[in-house]
Formats: sequence, C-alpha cells, structure tokens
Amino acid sequence: MQLDALTIETLRPQVTSVDIGDLIAIETADRQNYEALAKSLKPWRKGAFKIDDLLIDSEWRSFIKYNLIEPSLNITDKSVLDLGCNNGYYLFRMLNQRPAKLTGFDPSELFFRQFSFINRFIDAPIDYQLKGSADLGDFTESFDTIVCMGVLYHRSDPVGTLKSICGALRKNGELILDSLIIDREDQVALTPQKTYAKMPNVWFIPTLSALSAWLDRTGFYDISTIAIKPTNINEQRKTEWIDGESLESFLDPNDSSRAIEGYPAPIRAYIRALKR
Repeated sequence: MQLDALTIETLRPQVTSVDIGDLIAIETADRQNYEALAKSLKPWRKGAFKIDDLLIDSEWRSFIKYNLIEPSLNITDKSVLDLGCNNGYYLFRMLNQRPAKLTGFDPSELFFRQFSFINRFIDAPIDYQLKGSADLGDFTESFDTIVCMGVLYHRSDPVGTLKSICGALRKNGELILDSLIIDREDQVALTPQKTYAKMPNVWFIPTLSALSAWLDRTGFYDISTIAIKPTNINEQRKTEWIDGESLESFLDPNDSSRAIEGYPAPIRAYIRALKR
C-alpha cells in the first residue's frame, strides 16, 4: 500500500478484540464526538490516519519511512516488536504481512491512548506494552524481528540499548533501525551540548561507520544500509493535529542545511542487521 493516510476501512477485517477501557464510548459516538475525542489526544506525531472522512493529519507523514523499510521486512508468520511504537502506525501497517504476533513497546500513556482510539475501529491483534528499551531485559519473550524507528539517539547509552535489542532477538533475528546520523566518513559521534534541532533529549548522533561499528560490537552481522535520507518539511511539518513547533522551526532560517543550533540538519539512516 502506498498511503498518505492509513485508512481504517482497509484494515477492518482484523477482528481480534482489545480492551480500550474508557475509550469504548466511541462505539456509539457520532463523527463530531469522535473528532473532538481525537483532538483531545493531541499531539499526533505519527500517522496519518483516516476514519471515514476524518483525517488525523499527524506531524510526521509516516508512510514515507514505512515505504522505505517495507521491502526489507520479511515478517510473515514471525514475532515482531516495534520498539518505541508511538501510536502504533507502523504496527498497523505491518498487519498486511500477517506476522504471527505484533508487540509494541512505548512508555507514553498518551501514545497508548491514541493507539487505543485507532484500534477501536480496527480490532487489531496487537500487544501494546507500556514499556521502553530499558524493559527489554526483563521481558520474557524473544522476537524474530525488532523495528526501532527514531529511538537510539534519545538513549544516553546507545551501545547498551543495542545490546538489549540484540539480547531480545532470536538467533539470526532481524533488526530494522532508523537513526539520525552525521555525514562524515570517520567513526565519530556528535554530542549536542544542550539541544539538537530543539530536542533536549538527543545524546549521540553517529556517523554511518560509527553506527555500523556499534552494531558489530553488540552482536550483529550482515549490516546493510536500506536508505539514507535527509528529513524535510514534506515529511515532518506542523499541522492542526499538534501544538507547538515542527521541523521548519528547528532549522536555521538562513541555511536549511543546518539545525537552529548550527549542527548539520537531520539526516537519517535506515539499517538492516542480523543477530549473530
């Protein structure tokens, strides 16, 4: 599917029910009521979602990322974890490949409520856990595939996070990773002094060769680059479904190749690697 918005009608055949608590009132609500409920759950970072004629136009046009990684996903009849799953957009998209089990980890209550709102219309068999990467070591299940999109640079110990991911994969399990990188040849990482593109929780942004070395040293092999792509305002932008600023405010107004702090503007690498 090449979708600007994930259309609920497309996924309606998935019928396994989930408990969504107080959001169950949506069953009898009219369009005006469920639009109001959706707007009460702002900001919507990932999407977009389309429910009948209601478009939840998220900050990120997440189909751009998903369409990059989809040809590299081989998850039919496999157990899959989306680590840092946000509101579940990628999990919903992965349903079409019919994995054996889909699990999402994200510690945000807001993102879980967004997921629950959307899943009330889909009834998808997705196990959403209010957990983060730090919980991987205590989780009893292991996975054939872990998808980790836009998480690693938010971790103060990215190497430790990769070790935890590797430990949660079965032998020859697959990691699909999306991370910010800097465009240099040497094995170094940028450590922003205070913020990066106005994000205070960015710790390390490696070069591609440094990221590959991290993966190799934490138990991965057959490391390949799916794509390298600058982030632009076609992919990330302000909409009525978020409050506050977006990418256009995070870049130098006089030089879009630079973040507002003077660092290189966001570039992302999409990587596939296997566990030894």
